[in-house]
Amino acid sequence: MKALTTLGYLLALPVLLVLLWWASTLGAVNFFVPTPATLVGKFGEVWFGPRFFSDVLPSIGRLVVGVAAAIVIGVVGGVLIGSVRWLRALLEPVLEFFRAIPPPVLVPVLILLMGITDSMKVAVIISGCVWPVLLNTIEGVRAVDGVLSDSAHTYGIDGWARIRYLVLPSASPQIMAGVRQSLSLGLILMVISEMFASSSGLGFTIVQFQRSFAIPEMWSGIVVLGLLGVGLSFIFQWAERNILRWYHGQKEVENAA
Repeated sequence: MKALTTLGYLLALPVLLVLLWWASTLGAVNFFVPTPATLVGKFGEVWFGPRFFSDVLPSIGRLVVGVAAAIVIGVVGGVLIGSVRWLRALLEPVLEFFRAIPPPVLVPVLILLMGITDSMKVAVIISGCVWPVLLNTIEGVRAVDGVLSDSAHTYGIDGWARIRYLVLPSASPQIMAGVRQSLSLGLILMVISEMFASSSGLGFTIVQFQRSFAIPEMWSGIVVLGLLGVGLSFIFQWAERNILRWYHGQKEVENAA
């Protein structure tokens, strides 16, 4: 029963929006807004074929590699900077400067430095996704309970053991918040990186459809991006529930009290 209720909540609004879309296009002809039936037909025709392997899979691969690299760099750098006070004071102005630079602005620079390659597109994704993880990790490390930190030091828990059993668990809620932000940024930057002098990928394909006035095909590409975003959201929620099971359990106990 609970599963059916959850499924109902998930599908109610999308079904309502599709019905409104269908009703608003009923009997009308608009070149720029296809009907649901037209879009569904074009979606299957365009994406259930060679384009899935030539455009969708490479885009997903670059997104996964870029976000994963950003998470690793952000967590490692955040733990180091957050743990060393003088290093944090030294790097804070530089971090604020680079954080303020919009990642799309770096695309021409990265093209000059790295060429039109997959590595360039991955670098664009990393350049934007690393900041939410890095800054949230720094704040999470700084917020480690002082009593727990002193107790760990008293019992001789230092080095990697302290990071593994105290710092990372304490900072993990804020780290996961940064990862959630980086996923949405990664999807945006994936599309942007593929719009510049590219020959494959979802961003490239959607722009090509727009330039050739293949409007239903263009909308179908946007739907693919939306579905990819929904899939990433579900994967993240599953991972968060498992990684932060102790945290959510603690919150439930506190709320019950």
